Amino acid sequence: MQNISKEPLKTAIHYEETGAIWRLSELFLQHIPFEHENLVFCCIGTDRSTGDALGPLTGSLLSNYHFPFRIIGTLENPLHATNLSLTVKELQQMTTFPFVVAIDACLGREKSIGQIIVEQGPLFPGKAVNKELPPIGDISIKGVVNVGGFMEMLVLQNTRLHVTYSMSHKIARAMLLAYQRHLLKRKQYGNHDGHYNNAWKQIGYPNFR
Repeated sequence: MQNISKEPLKTAIHYEETGAIWRLSELFLQHIPFEHENLVFCCIGTDRSTGDALGPLTGSLLSNYHFPFRIIGTLENPLHATNLSLTVKELQQMTTFPFVVAIDACLGREKSIGQIIVEQGPLFPGKAVNKELPPIGDISIKGVVNVGGFMEMLVLQNTRLHVTYSMSHKIARAMLLAYQRHLLKRKQYGNHDGHYNNAWKQIGYPNFR
């Protein structure tokens, strides 16, 4: 059985820190209920902007890892301003109310670029570019991709893809590691239900450097 922490959460980890993947996986393991029957990952952004592609990049990476949860938002099918409101309504109308993990890029101070911020509560997509979009997420994961405060749309479009991809890569691998650690804990407690066995077969052991 997974023990979900009830303590307020707001932690920032730089993607280039030593052990960033492990530290992120520990946060995810403590605060994301992998046993929830309707766990949904909403990866927000667009592939038309290098800075705003963090969400769909993460979604595509998780899909490629055969992550066994619903993922909304990939490079092929982005979750962005034009379909976000409808997605939020659909999630709210589900018979089993979902636990939503929301992932998105954001802008911040220059010294914060590269930080991955994990926070309790929803994120507010489009806030950096003054768009009115509904909040989404029980837990939010934000990657600071560039400096905010001036010509935000242009800043996002001129963000280095290397930074965005590297952060997405760390988030996805940390999420996969957290789920693997969750499965190991279930194995330790002797839980051998069908979902456990199927998921265990689907996920391998990539190198988490």
